[in-house]
Amino acid sequence: MSERLIYSEIERTKNEMVTALAEMIKIKAIAPDSGGEGEYDRAEHLMDVIEKFNFDKVQRYDAPDERAKNGVRPNIVAILNGKSKRKLWIISHIDTVPEGDITLWNTDPFMPVIKDNKIYGRGAEDNGQAVIASLYAIGILKRLNIEPEYTVGLAFVSDEEVGSKYGIKYLLEQNIFHKRDLILVPDHGEKDGLFIEIAEKSVLWLKITTYGKQVHASTPEEGVNAHRYGMNFALELDKLLHSEFGEKDELFRPPYSTFEPTKKEPNVANVNTIPGRDVIYFDCRILPKYNLDDIISFANELTKEFPDVKIEIEPVEKHQAPPGTDPNSDIVKLLKKVVKKVKGKEAQVGGIGGGTCAAEFREKGYNAVVWETIEGTAHQPNEYAVIDNILEDAKVFALMATTPLEEEKK
Repeated sequence: MSERLIYSEIERTKNEMVTALAEMIKIKAIAPDSGGEGEYDRAEHLMDVIEKFNFDKVQRYDAPDERAKNGVRPNIVAILNGKSKRKLWIISHIDTVPEGDITLWNTDPFMPVIKDNKIYGRGAEDNGQAVIASLYAIGILKRLNIEPEYTVGLAFVSDEEVGSKYGIKYLLEQNIFHKRDLILVPDHGEKDGLFIEIAEKSVLWLKITTYGKQVHASTPEEGVNAHRYGMNFALELDKLLHSEFGEKDELFRPPYSTFEPTKKEPNVANVNTIPGRDVIYFDCRILPKYNLDDIISFANELTKEFPDVKIEIEPVEKHQAPPGTDPNSDIVKLLKKVVKKVKGKEAQVGGIGGGTCAAEFREKGYNAVVWETIEGTAHQPNEYAVIDNILEDAKVFALMATTPLEEEKK
């Protein structure tokens, strides 16, 4: 009976949920590292939305960051008490990446557009869908006076996109989590909602700086073109990393390590100057079997093959993947059980290359899983969330809170 009631109430609040997501998209929440002011304004707005659900406890954990608006990076925790003190945590992030090349967008990235069962805007899918679906799923239990099986903790965190220092890492320092907790991070998935992520690749971001000699472009013989050497080095490194560290592990999607040249810093502002300094970045997602120090050493060794310039390798993000979550852990069992109930099919477990908050929990010995139903438009122009996915994920979250594990019944 309660299951039908939950489904009905989620469907009834569809427009409310869509409006809540649209209003959130309008408020930029970009990290100072990416040229933004941080998440303060969005957190203030979200606090107002949370207030109307009358949770048993709502608390802010503001991480100090003088670069951000009002000097803080906010993290919000809302608690709904359940039959058991054991907690089910649903952890989503409120920050977004910048819009990227604005010319590739069909609409203003921060003015949401609702069309064809989709809501378009930066952060709609990553991670606004999860924020709204989890908030309303558990908020609706409170509205309906349904006591969950577990005490439910909703965490809305900052800084996920650029390292989580001011987000989940800060929350972990507050000692609010317990090793027995059931931890779900809805920040990756597939279109059918049948993939549960239990492991992640290691993350390594490399900054590669090439130093030459700046001169007028009409007299290249008098200088050393850092841009040319930098490009050649990057291409050679790209090729050799793939061959040297090319083993496969079928647990992961894709089943191999990836090494992608991404960000390029400006070198000179005018066409007729040969640059004396060039900077490029690599985003590497590496199978856990490889040691990140070995990859850094390999890149440093390659610089010796370019004696005409000085090349510096600097790891700006480095996270060796911890062991994955036990596929027979309680959180995997519970999520599989509920996904089958909602979607009628068995979910499969596996690993991904993307970094999520779950890795921070696994690092400290917690079992955590990543799951949601998404189209995979994160970080792309014209990012969108499918409205039906928001509703269906909300049903999964609500049923997770109200579905006992076998051992909980004893």
